[in-house]
Amino acid sequence: MKYLKSLILTILGIFILNACNKNNDHEVVELESTLEILSTSESGAKISPQENVEFVGGKPQGNIIKVDPAKIKQTIDGIGTSFTESSAFVLAHLKESERRKVMENIFSEKGANFTLTRTHIGACDFCVDGRYSYVDKAGDTELKSFSINPDKEGFDKSKYPNLENTKYDLLPMIKEAMEIKGIQNDDELRIIASAWTAPSWMKDIEDWYIKGAPENNYQGTGGSLKPEYVGVYADYISKYIDAYKNEGVDIWGLTPVNEPHGNNGQWESMHFSPESQNEFIKSHLGPTLESNNQADVNLLIYDQNRDGIEEWTDVIFGDPETAPFVYGVAVHWYESTFKVYEDVFNRVNNKFPQYKIIHTEGCIDDLGKPAPQGITDPEKYQEKDWFKNDAFWWNHNATDWAYTATWPGVKIEDHPIYTPVHRYARNIIVSLNNWVTGWVDWNIVLDKNGGPNHVGNFCGAPIMIDTETKEVYYTPIFDVLAQFSKTIRPGDKALQTDKTLSGLDSDALHACSTINENNILSVQLLNTTKEPIEYNLQIGEKFAKVMIEANSVQTVRVQL
Repeated sequence: MKYLKSLILTILGIFILNACNKNNDHEVVELESTLEILSTSESGAKISPQENVEFVGGKPQGNIIKVDPAKIKQTIDGIGTSFTESSAFVLAHLKESERRKVMENIFSEKGANFTLTRTHIGACDFCVDGRYSYVDKAGDTELKSFSINPDKEGFDKSKYPNLENTKYDLLPMIKEAMEIKGIQNDDELRIIASAWTAPSWMKDIEDWYIKGAPENNYQGTGGSLKPEYVGVYADYISKYIDAYKNEGVDIWGLTPVNEPHGNNGQWESMHFSPESQNEFIKSHLGPTLESNNQADVNLLIYDQNRDGIEEWTDVIFGDPETAPFVYGVAVHWYESTFKVYEDVFNRVNNKFPQYKIIHTEGCIDDLGKPAPQGITDPEKYQEKDWFKNDAFWWNHNATDWAYTATWPGVKIEDHPIYTPVHRYARNIIVSLNNWVTGWVDWNIVLDKNGGPNHVGNFCGAPIMIDTETKEVYYTPIFDVLAQFSKTIRPGDKALQTDKTLSGLDSDALHACSTINENNILSVQLLNTTKEPIEYNLQIGEKFAKVMIEANSVQTVRVQL
């Protein structure tokens, strides 16, 4: 009897241990079929379900996507988009019921349910008039005149007669998103705030920006902080965080400035070097946030193009006095229309694995803008026919700021014509497969021309609206982002995902995978070709034959 009891306890212990291992290590259970397959494609599918397929044993041949649930990588911070004054202004042209429908499609569980977002501190180029801060009174070092009224005062109907709601502005837009989130179970909304510039009087140029012109040899600038105002600028950012908190809006993340290399004075900007930003964080911003009980705000450095992050991370992550204040590094995608710079991400992660990499901005830039001097193919540089035309977004139609440019320092081979959907999906998939924890799009809504933008920097957006006819166009980019967002959530874990392609170009098929707390595996795939591709999804000792539509983004979900 004693022996039998001991045997039972031993068997029970082994059972419990195995169950724990399966839960913690995402051990593969006896797979039978896929749980769900979703597709968004050029042929018209919009997050549409496909027929599930069965798993079989054996060794797959041909095209193989192999997911290893035992190799867990980074924790995901989310997928999302951005709040800008321009987006709020465009939405203010819709009747309340129509605007609410758009916002629910963006933030509710029945819609994209975006979780990771970004907004601007003070003016940026995607403002109606721009050139403002929250303390425009020169010399107010105590910030007594500080006010976030510019974010909530609305717009003048006499100036913009097509407005439906003159009080709808940046802060009301954020609050509406929070309200939508607040009435559902999944209420996650993380906001990263980025300043484009300090108040103009704090900078050495004492202006918002100075454009390039013959008199300055076309060397425009946004200027830099005056030494006497470095600490005041840290207080300014801290005061913004408190002001938004008083409005019921918690700021989740923060970057000291957008694009510290500058933009040649084209719009609001401010310069930092890796060394000056490191000193700013170490001696001013970090301690200020800590002393004001704001240390839980996740501080991200840099906030510019991917190819340049190593210099910044080496300086700032490598400084033991600065590092404790920092959560990670923010990156953009404008240095190439197709490169993801995964080699750079891997080097940074190998050196600093404890820090996050978050993509904070990407869009279809310079949309429809006439070519400036120095462009050798001005006809293709200027896009056309993107509004209410899905074919534009699914095909080789977009160009960026450096397409065929002859300017010094531009590698034109990195800026070919591209397919907008491919650029988005490729960038997200390859990024998540290479240590990126979050991915944020730029303006969620713009008008049909890609504005307003007070300096004419028009760009594409997932949703574009004709402010005269009130037509709302959800571009294919919206459907792709929504598909990713609905199936990749904060807290999910990235998994090792490898591909073997047979007779296909390396860019033909891309894949990454994540797993959630319920052991649901989500595999994201992009087919860049005009033909369907059959591949084998291998998980453990089993695989399933799956067909991905031509020119499409597919999500395959599997219960482990």
